[in-house]
Amino acid sequence: MRWFVLACISAIGVAHADETCNSPYISQLIKGQEDYVYVWTLGVEGLGDGSDKLVTIDVNPKSKRYGKVIGKVSTGARVEAHHMGFTDDRRYLWAGGLSDNRIWVFDVGRNPAAPKLARTISDLGEKSGFLGPHTYYALPGRMLVQALSNTQDKGGRTGMALYNNKGEFISSYSMPTEGGGDGYGYDLAVNPKQNVLLTSSFTGYANYMRPLGELIKDAEAMKNFGSSMAVWDLKAMKPAKVFKVPGAPLEIRWSLNPKDNWAITAAALTSKLWLVKQDAGGQWAAKEVGTIGDPSKIPLPVDISITRDGKGLWVNTFMDGTTRYFDLSNPEAPKQTYEKVTGKQINMISQSWDGKRLYITSSLLANWDKGGADNEQFIRGFAWDGSELTRKFEVDFTKEKLGRAHHMKLGTKAQRATVTGG
Repeated sequence: MRWFVLACISAIGVAHADETCNSPYISQLIKGQEDYVYVWTLGVEGLGDGSDKLVTIDVNPKSKRYGKVIGKVSTGARVEAHHMGFTDDRRYLWAGGLSDNRIWVFDVGRNPAAPKLARTISDLGEKSGFLGPHTYYALPGRMLVQALSNTQDKGGRTGMALYNNKGEFISSYSMPTEGGGDGYGYDLAVNPKQNVLLTSSFTGYANYMRPLGELIKDAEAMKNFGSSMAVWDLKAMKPAKVFKVPGAPLEIRWSLNPKDNWAITAAALTSKLWLVKQDAGGQWAAKEVGTIGDPSKIPLPVDISITRDGKGLWVNTFMDGTTRYFDLSNPEAPKQTYEKVTGKQINMISQSWDGKRLYITSSLLANWDKGGADNEQFIRGFAWDGSELTRKFEVDFTKEKLGRAHHMKLGTKAQRATVTGG
């Protein structure tokens, strides 16, 4: 792992982000107005070509195509498209689905307005034994992929796989099952300065591929959700400590303020915010610090986005379609200061680096999305002036025959000039 130690040390000075909540190792930052939003989209049988696809939306208000679909790249498959992530040089976008082990790599560097499928990686299951790649996290020259399940019993015990940027498998790391670990995985996030990798936990294929209404009635199945987070020694890639965090802790967000030394997450099943930070003795600890909505109504917090100064947090809750803002000036005691219903069902939320623009998508999982009139499938763009969200555009993915809109990443025209000129 010598390469990893040296790379982590050399990259510490570039721990920034563009749209917040990216890997700190990603270069080519968007500090101004983004031009595009890439939406990773679940295919729907009988709708368009029925395949998962990468959809490109023009989001520059000065463009004649503002708020319009300007491109799409189909995978020819339907595998529960879920998350994606840039390589450290931002030239490629890795994406995959939770019902399969393939990873699609899109070239977004040569022409950011028109991504192209560059390659497909198909050996995750064979090399690691893991199933359902979820998080794609850029490391220097590498991609760390967090899976949700395994190929043996399709349960929640899983791990991470490390690839180089060419898509060549390097090694794998199982999630901890000792010291309080349950072996489950979901998200991962790195703090290079502290040599820390944090991981969270969800559930396996056997649960997330079932209809939600059926699942919640199965008491035994509901026991098979993660209830832990782990702190890893980043350079050694070994778990150092496991925390008890009940209720399936999902997305992890480190504060982007260089002076801060903490991360926050939301537990889906308990509607609680949890803070992970070092105590007075230098030991990492996790504690519950806030409540999201009314837990008795199971609002189901699904995605969070932290502001670049670490003083604010956006939280989307799927069941009530509500977007909430929490003041994190004191991360030990988050305070909700704003809320707005932004859809009948909502999932992912992304914000620009300056915090003035937010993007929200609708789909959670194909078998968990609502039915009938509540099954809205969209991306909506909002302006945020510090006190109110104002919708600026919407793309109806059902009307456009695209599918179910899920994860998002931002793109810029400047990337092409950087790539071709370098």
